[in-house]
Amino acid sequence: MRLYVLIYVDDLLIGGTDPAAISKFKGYLHTCFHMKDLGRLKYFLGIEVARSPEGIYLSQRKYTLDIVKECGLLGCKPVSTPMEQNHNLPKDDSEFFHDPERYRRLVGRLVYLTHTRPELSYAVHMLAQFMQQPRKRQWDAAIRVVRYLKGCPGQGVLLSSKSDLQITAYCDSDWATCPMTRRSLTGFVVMLGDSPVAWKTKKQETVSCSSTEAEYRAMSFTTRELKWNRAILSSLGISHTQAMHLHCDSKSALHIAANPVFHERIKHLENDCHFLRDEIQNGSLTTSHISTTEQLADIFTKALGSSQLMYLRRKLGICDLHAPT
Repeated sequence: MRLYVLIYVDDLLIGGTDPAAISKFKGYLHTCFHMKDLGRLKYFLGIEVARSPEGIYLSQRKYTLDIVKECGLLGCKPVSTPMEQNHNLPKDDSEFFHDPERYRRLVGRLVYLTHTRPELSYAVHMLAQFMQQPRKRQWDAAIRVVRYLKGCPGQGVLLSSKSDLQITAYCDSDWATCPMTRRSLTGFVVMLGDSPVAWKTKKQETVSCSSTEAEYRAMSFTTRELKWNRAILSSLGISHTQAMHLHCDSKSALHIAANPVFHERIKHLENDCHFLRDEIQNGSLTTSHISTTEQLADIFTKALGSSQLMYLRRKLGICDLHAPT
């Protein structure tokens, strides 16, 4: 028997494997505190929860519509992508935006929205770099994200009930993407079966000398996330004994991971090499090549066109429960 309690200030989520134990625990809490039982989970911290035979659907529709309304864009014309391709925002030299506090508030709300909207991760990552002194064009880019949300406020993540509990990850990098520091961008998504459970867009900590090096660092970073997710499953009583799968679209980075020979071109990558190779050699991780067009993590490292964005969005399991069928 297992009992799980998630606490945020004075809000609680209680779950477990034994309904009788859950009822007994709630009864005990009633004797200790003045509290109200709201029944089965439907809404928690702005996240809406819906259940069906297909699985559990998580969205932030009300929260999204609140953002659109606050920006005064309920009647605006939607756009098909959250960010314009080839935007070059870091080099923008337009006039400073007159109300930086408003920009910070909007970007802060968008950050929280990425909990159920993975496709926003790259756009929000870019916008969050200009919090101190945003410029007019960067504010326009933030408004474009809101216009994108206007067209699909009910989108969210479906956690499938038919999961085989196989942990799989896709990782990608965009080499030297930052024009100011020339640091590369890492993007990854971790899937449990067909359901996305973790994703991130993050600038790498050091400058990579080649695209292969940037891809390899992305693989190493994603492997650490894979191990953490497996540990979470273990703490929930789920044993994941099979090898985790890592997909990368760089053949050269995959070759380095498989080749036990070090040479001078990768000697500064030695720590990452040892870490990744150890996971492969002990059988806890397998790697494979995937084409760029099928690379799910591509959505986390660059602004895509509408057709590719929609394709990868579907592959990630992002859907709209409120959309007409």
